[in-house]
Amino acid sequence: MPDPRPPFRVVQRRFWIAIREGRGVEDAATVAGVAKRTGNRWFREAGGMAPLSLHEPEHGRYLSLEEREQIAAGLYGGELLTTIAAGLGRATSTVTREVKNHMRHRRSRRVGYTGRLVGIDWARDWEYSPSRAQHAAEEALAKPKASKLVTNQRLHDEVQDRLLKNHSPEQIARRLRVDFPNDPEMWVSHETIYQALYVQGRGALKRELTAHLRTGRSLRKPHKRPEERRGRMAGMVMISDRPPEVEDRAVPGHWEGDLILGTTASGSAVGTLVERTTRFVMLLHLPGGHTAEIVQEAMVAKMAALPEQLRLSLTWDQGSEMANHVQIAEATGMSIYFCDPHSPWQRGTNENTNGLLRQYLPKSTDLSFYGPGMLDNIAAELNARPRKTLNWHTPAEALTALLSDQPGPHQVAPTA
Repeated sequence: MPDPRPPFRVVQRRFWIAIREGRGVEDAATVAGVAKRTGNRWFREAGGMAPLSLHEPEHGRYLSLEEREQIAAGLYGGELLTTIAAGLGRATSTVTREVKNHMRHRRSRRVGYTGRLVGIDWARDWEYSPSRAQHAAEEALAKPKASKLVTNQRLHDEVQDRLLKNHSPEQIARRLRVDFPNDPEMWVSHETIYQALYVQGRGALKRELTAHLRTGRSLRKPHKRPEERRGRMAGMVMISDRPPEVEDRAVPGHWEGDLILGTTASGSAVGTLVERTTRFVMLLHLPGGHTAEIVQEAMVAKMAALPEQLRLSLTWDQGSEMANHVQIAEATGMSIYFCDPHSPWQRGTNENTNGLLRQYLPKSTDLSFYGPGMLDNIAAELNARPRKTLNWHTPAEALTALLSDQPGPHQVAPTA
C-alpha cells in the first residue's frame, strides 16, 4: 500500500512558502501539516530563511518531468528550441541550457554538449532522456551549490569590508557592478549576502556582521501581511464601498481626514479635515496626544458646528486614532470609510492640504504649542487662499456659495 503522506521535501516547501507569504511560524506549520514545535525548530535552525531550493513551488522555477517530456517530443519532432520554449512558456535560454546539460551521445555515452545546437542528427548521434534529466536535476538540487561568497575569497573580503562600513547588502550588490563592470565574478545579489549572514551552513559571512545592518537583527523576520502589521479595526467600511457620488465631488459634505504629527518626543499632533468639493479646511486641536478618545471628542465637537447637509461622509486611513469610528459615526451622522493600507493617494485632497499646512505647522516641531485659537486662524488663512481648482475662488467663498444656494465656484468664470 503506498504511503499517503507527501514527501518530506514537499512538506518543507509548503512551510517556507507560507512563511514567505507573510504567515507566522505556527500558522505556516499548520499549513504544512506539521507540529508547531517542528515549524519553530525549522525556522530557528534556518535563521528565518528557507534553503534556496525550497523557495519556489515545485513547478515554478524548475523544469518539471512533464516539461522535459515536452522538450524531448519537440526535439525528435524537429522543432526549433525557440518554438519549444514558447510552447512551455519558458525562456529560450532555459531550454537551451537544459538540452546542452542533459544530452547524451549514443556511441561515446558522453553527457553534455558544448557545440552549437544546429544541424544535429538527433536520431543518429544524440539522445535526450526526460527521466534521466529529471533524476540528474533532483540530485543536483539535493546538493546545494556553494555560495560565491564561499568559493570566491576576493569577493568575500570585498563584501565583508563594505559591511563593516555599514553599507547595506543592496548598496553593496549595486556598487559592485559599478566598481567591477567587466568582472562578473565580483558580482553578487543582495539576497545572497543576506543568506550568507543569516543562514547557518551557507556560512560565508560571520553572523556578527549583522550588527552592521540597519536593523541589527541576528535573525531575519518574516514579512507580515498589512492586516497583521496593524490590527484591523472592527466594523471598518473600505473605500471600495464608498458611493460614486463621493468620488465625482458632485455633492458637498464629503470630507477627508488625517493627522499631522509633531516630534516623537512630544507625541503631539493636529487633526486635519478637508471638504472634497470646496477644499474647505478645519483643524482639530488634540491636547494630550492623539488617542482614539481624544480624536473622537475633538472631531465630534468640530463637526457639530456644521449644518447637517455638510456632514455626509469622512474618509480616513487605518490609523489607530480612528478606533472609535463607530461612536464618531453615531454622534455626527456621517458614514466613515477607510483607505487601503499604504494608499495615501486615496485621500489626495487631504494629502495636498497637509502639504500646504506644513508652511504653518513645520515638521520636527512640538505641535502642542498651537492652541485651538491659533489653529482656527491658520485654517481661516488657508481657506482665504484662491485656488486654481476653484476657478481662483477661495474655499471660504465656495462654502458660502453652497450654503446660500448661489452658483458654486465651478459655475463661475475665473476673475482677473
